Amino acid sequence: MKLAAEVRNAVSPRAALLVVGVLALQLLFIASYVGALHDPKPRDVPFGVVAPGAAADRAAGRLAELPGDPLDPRVLAGPEEARRQIVEREIDGALIIDPRGTTDTLLVASGGGTVLANALNTITTAVEKPQRRTVRTVDVAPASARDFDGLSAFYLVVGWCVGGYLLASILAISAGSRPANPQRAVIRLVVLALSALLGGLGGAVIVGPVLGALPGSVAALWGLGALVVFSVGAVTLALQALTGIVGIGLAVLLIVIAGNPSAGGAFPAPMLPDFWRTIGPALPPGAGTWAARSIAYFKGNALSGAMQVLAVWAVLGAVLTLVMSAVRRRADREDGGPVGADPS
Repeated sequence: MKLAAEVRNAVSPRAALLVVGVLALQLLFIASYVGALHDPKPRDVPFGVVAPGAAADRAAGRLAELPGDPLDPRVLAGPEEARRQIVEREIDGALIIDPRGTTDTLLVASGGGTVLANALNTITTAVEKPQRRTVRTVDVAPASARDFDGLSAFYLVVGWCVGGYLLASILAISAGSRPANPQRAVIRLVVLALSALLGGLGGAVIVGPVLGALPGSVAALWGLGALVVFSVGAVTLALQALTGIVGIGLAVLLIVIAGNPSAGGAFPAPMLPDFWRTIGPALPPGAGTWAARSIAYFKGNALSGAMQVLAVWAVLGAVLTLVMSAVRRRADREDGGPVGADPS
């Protein structure tokens, strides 16, 4: 009985719940990363086919009937249209068939993910071989020679995300997880915004002028980085305002466990299982990775959707943080407690 009493005194119910929460996050981390990345296969990759007359429809039909549905082929008007759609990120590759010879041209964009570009080359080569045809691969938007496997954009965004939720977590640990009033909430958001500007600039300079890992506009990457850091930090602040210190774990669940493996970093979205492919573009890591690659390799095309996702998270997080601080202040006044105290 004495040992049981000591255990009860040493481990409070709150501490026990936190331990259980950490264990759950650990198992979810393993399930999410292994589930998303253990068996990558291309599925329904947007893919163009260019050929004269009925040959285009026949080729598209053959590609559409491949086992496992790796490609989602569509007939395009010509090579220039195929290049345009790749650069504008409407498709991930295209096969240009030359009826006058035995060599066809595969257009890819390794800037959107080297693994996917290689997979498209493997698929088309296997399709063409039985017909005694060969494939010549042309990279329309090549990844930088210093950007191994096209991963630099992903790691850049991961760094920005880490900065966002760590900053919000530090504010919680040092000054109370729930801001006691709207004024303090505004101060936290201002501190977050200033840090986001500095973090965005630092990341853009490191991957650009310092390391030469990513081409593209430093100013554009700076703006993207500031928005990524602020959106992740604001969401973390909002979760803390709603649930207290538990909000840090919820932010890890949202950004690290769900967001990172679905971001299309190690394997672009068309190679992920359906669940991760669906949630990835709606979460900050996925939206940020897509936008960073668009800036670096695709002339800034197809940015609006990803930027809107990040803006929604930023606004939602900031508004919830302010609303919850106002609600808390009102509750403190009604209870007669000291406004500004934070027992959590």
